[in-house]
Amino acid sequence: MPYADRPDLATALRTGPFHLALRTAITARGLALHRVREHLAQRGVRVGVTSLSYWQQGRRRPERPESLRAVRALEEVLELPAHSLTRLLGPRQAAPGPAAPATRPYRDLIAPAEAVDGLLAVLSGPPGTALHTVTHLERIRVGADRRQVSRDSQHVLRAHRDGIDRYLAIYQGDPGCDIERVTVRAEENCRPGRIRRDRAAELLVAELLLDRRLRTGDTHLLSYGFDDAPAAEASQEYVRGFNAGAGQYVLQVSFHPDALPVRCTRFATREPGEAPYETEELTLDGHHCVHLVASALRPCLLGIAWDWE
Repeated sequence: MPYADRPDLATALRTGPFHLALRTAITARGLALHRVREHLAQRGVRVGVTSLSYWQQGRRRPERPESLRAVRALEEVLELPAHSLTRLLGPRQAAPGPAAPATRPYRDLIAPAEAVDGLLAVLSGPPGTALHTVTHLERIRVGADRRQVSRDSQHVLRAHRDGIDRYLAIYQGDPGCDIERVTVRAEENCRPGRIRRDRAAELLVAELLLDRRLRTGDTHLLSYGFDDAPAAEASQEYVRGFNAGAGQYVLQVSFHPDALPVRCTRFATREPGEAPYETEELTLDGHHCVHLVASALRPCLLGIAWDWE
C-alpha cells in the first residue's frame, strides 16, 4: 500500500522519531525483519536482524557511514520517499557532557539576583544546558531624547535535548523606566506566551513559544523585540548577559542624528557592578551607529557604553 494511503505512516514520517517511523514503515510493507535484511543484501548492504530490531525499537541509532547507507537503502526497500527516514536522524548525536556548553545561573548576570530568581521560578523555561546561542544579531535604537527606544533580535539557537518548545527572553530597562509599559514583539518563528514583570527591578521575562518542538541538534531562528518605556534620564549603555556563552554575537547601537554621543566604548565584565576586564573605544559610522562582533563567547556580560558630554 502506498505510504500516502497510510495516515499513521505519513504522520510518523513527518514528525518522527526515527524508530517509530521505521517500525511503522516495516509494518506497512508487511515484511519480516529477515526479509528486510535479504532485500538490503540484494542491494549490497549488509545489516543484521538484531541491528534492524534495535533501530526500530529505539535502542540504538544508525550513525556510522555504513549504517546511514543502510537507512537510505531501507527507504527504497520500504517504498518510501527519498530522505524520509534519513532526515529524521538529524545531526549525529554528540557524547553526553561536552555537547552542551558550560553555563552560569542567570542570577550571576542580572541584578538584583532575587528578582531574577522570582521571575524564573514562575516561568519555568528550558534548563540552562538545553539551549545555546549559535548566532545573535541585536539592534538597539536610541532616540532624539537620548533614551532607548527599542531592542530587536534575530537569534539562532541550538537544542541540546529533545522536546524544546520555548525560549525565555529577559529584558531589563534603564533605571527609572516603567517596565509595565514595555511591550514584547514576537515576530518570526515564535509567538508570545506568558510575560512576567518585576517593577522594582525594571525586569521583564517573556516566554516565546517556538513554532515547532526541537530535537537534539536542531537549530531554530526566531526574531523578537521590545519597545521601551524610557526612563526620565538619558540612556548610558546596553549590556547583554550570556549564561551559556555563544557562537557569535553582533550588537549594533544606532543613534538619532540629533543626539550623537561624544564617546562609545565596548566592554566585557564577569558579573554586574564589576570593573570591565576588557574595553575598546568604538567610532560612529556614517549612519550614526556603532557595533561590536564577538565569537566563541564564554559566559559573561558584554555591552556598549556611551557618553553624552
